[in-house]
Amino acid sequence: MRTDLVSLPGSPERPNEDWAAAVLPASGGGGAVVVLDGVTPPAGDDGCVHGVPWFTARLGGALTELSGSRRDMTLTAILSYGIRRTADAHRESCDLSHVRTPQATVALARWDADTVEYLVLSDSVLLLESPAGAVRAVRDNRLDRVPPEILRSHEATDRLRNREGGFFTAAADPAVAERAVTGTVSRAEVRALAALTDGAARWVERFGAGDWVECFALLAAEGPRGLVDRVRALETAADAAATRAGAGGVVRRGKPHDDATAVYAEL
Repeated sequence: MRTDLVSLPGSPERPNEDWAAAVLPASGGGGAVVVLDGVTPPAGDDGCVHGVPWFTARLGGALTELSGSRRDMTLTAILSYGIRRTADAHRESCDLSHVRTPQATVALARWDADTVEYLVLSDSVLLLESPAGAVRAVRDNRLDRVPPEILRSHEATDRLRNREGGFFTAAADPAVAERAVTGTVSRAEVRALAALTDGAARWVERFGAGDWVECFALLAAEGPRGLVDRVRALETAADAAATRAGAGGVVRRGKPHDDATAVYAEL
């Protein structure tokens, strides 16, 4: 197995809220990839004394351990247990019922000699490449269905967060694992895979620099760092264009520069 990963903060003034890990079990019979994108809360109270980086490290660590050691558990069960374990670690000190309690998007993949399992929750993306070069993007598109004008309001977004008709993230409720997009494919159908947070997936989803096949080819040729460097260049160019357009320029969803994480694995 060849694995390459990179995770860069969106700004040097803020901690990176993403988490990424690759696992090769001692048996050498398979592997796993774990990618989390911590959700940056608006300024103000979120009910937690720890913060998003603490949360993604705790949940990411639990998912990494379980993905590598508990082959008897499905990825859904692993995510549920990881959320519960993380919640238990700060249940007595924090208000876990707060709608903005620390939370994250999730992309998981695990494989052995026969199968590849996957799980995606919220707007991280998992790419599966076949031996013939076809690329399948596994996405949870519920956030895409939320109108942009709602996402520009923190209060309106909160009313849809982890609610029916809205979108779901890994926070404090283990039951949210059942909302994830999951599946299993034959190992023979997957030559390589990649997991991207939305900060890295911007190359396709926001800037339209290429499609998923071209994105995967870029990852294979230049590695995750090559993809993230290209995203940063596009973000800088977009900033310059917005500045030239003035205050009445293009309204963009999300942060101008986001934490960007990508993992590429050849099986």
